[in-house]
Amino acid sequence: PAGSREMAAGFGSLLRECPLLLPQNREKSVYEGFVTAQGTDFHIRILLPVDLQLKNARIQCSWQLKKVLGGYQQILKQRLQHSLDLVSFMMELKTVLEAALKNTRELQSPALPPPQHYSGLISDIETLGWNKVAFVDPSFTTIKLKADDSCGRHHQITLKLNPKYPTEPPDCIVDLPVQFTVSADTQSSLLSIHRQFLAVLESLKAFWNALDEIDEKTWVLEPEKPTRSATMRRIAIGNNISINVEVDPRHPTMPPECFFLGPDHVVNPLKMKLNSNINMWDPEASLLQNLKEVLEMDFPSREALDKSDFSMDCGICYAYRLDGAIPDQVCDDSRCGQPFHQACLYEWLRGLPSSRQSYNVIFGECPYCSKVREWFILLKG
Repeated sequence: PAGSREMAAGFGSLLRECPLLLPQNREKSVYEGFVTAQGTDFHIRILLPVDLQLKNARIQCSWQLKKVLGGYQQILKQRLQHSLDLVSFMMELKTVLEAALKNTRELQSPALPPPQHYSGLISDIETLGWNKVAFVDPSFTTIKLKADDSCGRHHQITLKLNPKYPTEPPDCIVDLPVQFTVSADTQSSLLSIHRQFLAVLESLKAFWNALDEIDEKTWVLEPEKPTRSATMRRIAIGNNISINVEVDPRHPTMPPECFFLGPDHVVNPLKMKLNSNINMWDPEASLLQNLKEVLEMDFPSREALDKSDFSMDCGICYAYRLDGAIPDQVCDDSRCGQPFHQACLYEWLRGLPSSRQSYNVIFGECPYCSKVREWFILLKG
């Protein structure tokens, strides 16, 4: 019959246009599958009434498709009313879907700055001088500048520029012990940022001089490779005895925070010397010289001593470094003196039924000599 041929021809056209949308019953009143646009498949279900009239059809779709077509519902309702058949409606649906996807992606992708932005940046760099530029990425969003302080130390500042530069200052990434922010008084320029960076470097000169002397003339156990932002040094004093020194970058000649690590019978006399001699601290002298005077001792240098004098392995895990940390808990029995990583010792003591804990202090046996003592554990978190 002619009706069957028309229906078959219509279905053939639909199959060519939407090969993933198939009828779900003999009456062809329910279609389900996928509509494809810009390489993406979207799930859809079309329910036709008994008379198969398209204007009374209901459309069900996935949340992804619903989100994309959120602002186009009225247009789709009109197309349902006026489309001749399901094939023509599906062709129009795909056209609307393509446009919706394009608009969505254009909104999501940031607009490129105008050509003047890039020519302005080139001019900005030329004013500063290309010899002060260490790196520029192809999109001109990341620029690294070089700077030397008056003592000849090399520094670098990384600038993350947004399209609104120079009206908005860039984000700055620096290896400094203090916060660095670009002055917002005037429009930013690479020259002004570089000058502000140099000013901060000069203000930190005394701080770095103090720590460089410690790095050069003592055995620094931690950090293994200090960065310019590091304010702490753990300095070796003797066999499994060390001092943690925390220096204020703004007041490097003032007494630092000091924390001794080692057996109590060695550490306690050092604490007493520090407390009784602190009035001898001379702000005109160097940090290292003051520490020597106050503690009445010379710090051994790395060259003068064998590594085994200081770097005994942990008595629990038998390793020296564990996640970057070195053993900093030592049994205070002079006949033992075995060091442990804090993390290893904490887990060991937690597993002993006889151990007792009060805040950061744990009372328990030494894993080596079984002497019961109190261990001061710095709990994280």
